[in-house]
Amino acid sequence: MSTAQATRPKAMTSLVDNARQLSFWAEHAAPIGLVVLVIVFSILSPTFLTLGNIRAMLVAAAILVVLAIAQAFVITTGGIDLSIAATMTFGAISFGLAWQAGLGFWLAALVALVAAGAIGLINGLLIAKGKVTDFIATLGTLGVATGLSLIVSDGKPITVNSTELLTLTTGSIGIFGFPIILAAIIGVLAWWVMFRTRFGLHVQAVGGNEESSVANGIAVAKVRIAVYLISAGLAGVAAILLVARVGAAEPAINTGFLLNSIAAVVLGGVSLTGGKARIGGPIIGALLLTALANGLTLLGVSQFYQPLAVGLVVVLAALLTRYQKK
Repeated sequence: MSTAQATRPKAMTSLVDNARQLSFWAEHAAPIGLVVLVIVFSILSPTFLTLGNIRAMLVAAAILVVLAIAQAFVITTGGIDLSIAATMTFGAISFGLAWQAGLGFWLAALVALVAAGAIGLINGLLIAKGKVTDFIATLGTLGVATGLSLIVSDGKPITVNSTELLTLTTGSIGIFGFPIILAAIIGVLAWWVMFRTRFGLHVQAVGGNEESSVANGIAVAKVRIAVYLISAGLAGVAAILLVARVGAAEPAINTGFLLNSIAAVVLGGVSLTGGKARIGGPIIGALLLTALANGLTLLGVSQFYQPLAVGLVVVLAALLTRYQKK
């Protein structure tokens, strides 16, 4: 028997052994779940895998992908950003007001990023310098951002008719709309920052062991401020995508984006206790949640049941994370 022939059965045996372990399912929950959903929904609904529906799903997933990447940076440090959806709403309202004031698309986009970034800076300073727990700090800024959005907009949507936003909404390369292409570019950049830069290593180190990070000379406070700025900045990008999708800046917060951004990160295998970074996993988790909502809609399932389905998937993923390899 040749060496190649002897190696092949061993490799197959190793794969089967891994598949029998809960750690295997925990590490690959998002891709496995996505494949299962695609198979099930494609059988139950003939329109699920049509090019039009795939493109619609990818465009719909873009906002959640960006928010999941943002949340992944924070959660890797062992924190959480409960204000991310409210920050996105505040960014959207800021964009709408700037557009209404005649600043044009690009200046309005800059205003949205700065406004969202301000919320992130406040979060970072409260947590890193003020020693307020991340849960309380971001819960507080959630209320602040929500209140400001309602106050400055007088609680009314701001319609935005922009050529650039129309292009962003309708433009595509093949089945890939511009929103998902933008989200993919952000994903690649985020992966590079997290795994190919010193800052990314510091983010993982802070989440893994803060005391050890301090002992090794890592500026923990600066890292924490930076991840909340990144989270808020990406929420600002998501705000622009949201305005492009809806055609208006809505002052009402969509809590679904907050819950799903955390859910996507959990599904993607990022440890909620910090120290374990992933970018691809949360992206796949976001695609999985979008596919789940889309498939249930195509099957005529009431929207009342969709949060239930998402919740069950997330609880299962959270249970599986107990068996992830350290």
